Amino acid sequence: MPFIPHTEEDLQEMLAAIGVPDIETLFDEIPTTLRCGKLTRLPQAISEMEVAGLMSARASQDGAPVCFIGAGAYDHHIPAAVWQLASRGEFYTAYTPYQAEASQGTLQVLYEFQSMMAALTGMEVSNASLYDGATALAEAVLMAVRANRKSRSGRVLVPRSLHPAYRRVVQAMVGKQNIELVELPFDPAGGHTDPAALAAFEGQDIAALVIPQPNYFGVLEEVDLLTDWAHANKALAIAVVNPVALALLHPPGTWGKEGADISCGEGQPLGAPLSSGGPYLGFICCRQKLVRQMPGRIVGRTRDLDGKIGYTLTLQAREQHIRRSKATSNICTNQGLMATAATIHLALLGSEGLERVAAACHANTRSLVQKLTALEGVEPLFSRPTFHEQVLRLPIPADGVLRQLSAQGLLGGLDLSRDYPELGDTILVCATEKRTKPEMDNFQLKLRAILRC
Repeated sequence: MPFIPHTEEDLQEMLAAIGVPDIETLFDEIPTTLRCGKLTRLPQAISEMEVAGLMSARASQDGAPVCFIGAGAYDHHIPAAVWQLASRGEFYTAYTPYQAEASQGTLQVLYEFQSMMAALTGMEVSNASLYDGATALAEAVLMAVRANRKSRSGRVLVPRSLHPAYRRVVQAMVGKQNIELVELPFDPAGGHTDPAALAAFEGQDIAALVIPQPNYFGVLEEVDLLTDWAHANKALAIAVVNPVALALLHPPGTWGKEGADISCGEGQPLGAPLSSGGPYLGFICCRQKLVRQMPGRIVGRTRDLDGKIGYTLTLQAREQHIRRSKATSNICTNQGLMATAATIHLALLGSEGLERVAAACHANTRSLVQKLTALEGVEPLFSRPTFHEQVLRLPIPADGVLRQLSAQGLLGGLDLSRDYPELGDTILVCATEKRTKPEMDNFQLKLRAILRC
């Protein structure tokens, strides 16, 4: 809260109204041993103006680096209207809309979010958002294991080309629930999951196959072949997608002969700033036949007795989330505010605007890669088509290069050596629609100077 209006007289009046002599009495139930005592090391209080100046000075120490990092969180342009509207009190402070009669605005926004995500993914059902992309995938895995009645193994195939953080989160959430995550290797030449690698699992009991598009390396996968393989082997297909990429790529609902069964991903590219890592939002969509296994909130549209359109939470009672063993999800948190921003963002851009953003991102990444690979010793690692980002091999240690670029105001990509040591000195670079030709030329110039040292 930026401003607390209570005067000393206000405090005394409120204390008198509840029959308490002072504020300290409100905390008398807390044992003395649990109290920290007086905070003697805190500095003296300063004015609002001084606080603002201090925080501005500290924020400026971070500088304003130009970002060429993607890897799941992207520096997109966010129209000013998005947060001007999303931060209105009606949205910004709205509580969970259990009382439909008092929450029609919030419920309608969430319904529009669901409609847009269902259309974008080509699926029939969407929920009203989840915590983030990684936990959305974990929920999708749990959902697939519950829904696939033909499987008893709890085995899920997960490509190593999937985001490493996603793989760690999924393992943490499902690893103790008798679900086995089986890692699939990626092709060293293409950076994708070779459908031929699935031959080893033919005829085995597999509950689901995870299919990223694009994958962590920015490489496009053989989604049609992978989806059809999953269905031919009685497994469900789980798509992990970038919502911006879907403006250009085929939606998961059209993959293969029957389409993916579940689609999930990170909604950060839709109106959420990078903001030091969050808050972001996850989304999950599915086929109508799986709707009762869908985790999280679902908003439905109906008509009242007077024939007027109304919105309400549907299918799940709040108590379902309280009873752990009966719940479709044990993470009750969703991201209603971020979903509101995503809805406004998509409404402002429209399908044509989102397609232009995706095309600009693709063109900028291609341009950046062309500039950097023109330097001696810098070369693309994988041969397949990409979107948004690409892996480049450097002739010298990647961590040193990135440190030098950072010192010059450039976040020049992500060092892949921690998660993929077998790739050697490689970096993952990305250029969204915000990156300009002068910025990319500057990147090339600075990298050339570093490589010549």
